[in-house]
Amino acid sequence: MEIKENRSFKDLEVWQVSTELRREFEGFAKSLPKNELYRLADQIIRASRSVTNNIAEGYGRFHLQENIQFCRQSRGSVYELIDHLIIANDNSYISQEVFIQYESLCIRVIKLINGYIRYLGNQKLKAQTN
Repeated sequence: MEIKENRSFKDLEVWQVSTELRREFEGFAKSLPKNELYRLADQIIRASRSVTNNIAEGYGRFHLQENIQFCRQSRGSVYELIDHLIIANDNSYISQEVFIQYESLCIRVIKLINGYIRYLGNQKLKAQTN
């Protein structure tokens, strides 16, 4: 993975792919039955937005450890989305095929977040040794 200088959180691959995830899940939430509008749909929208929000907020923090903590919160929101998918699947709101498709996107984002956390941790170690 090549690391280049980022001028904005919008340049981060992890944020870009997380934005795809957010858009997918917002569309999915809109397809849920009306009785889930203020329950499952609202939770899905909030969690999906939390993923990108926390990456952006962490990027804006001065200390690397703060950035790492916000990335961990972002990762937690992705796991929350997987749980929402399980609920949707259990209630027959989505097929197993759709479940697998969305879960795969979640796993991709988790891997990107983990890689970004690893990168930030290495940057923190470099700064401490200099």
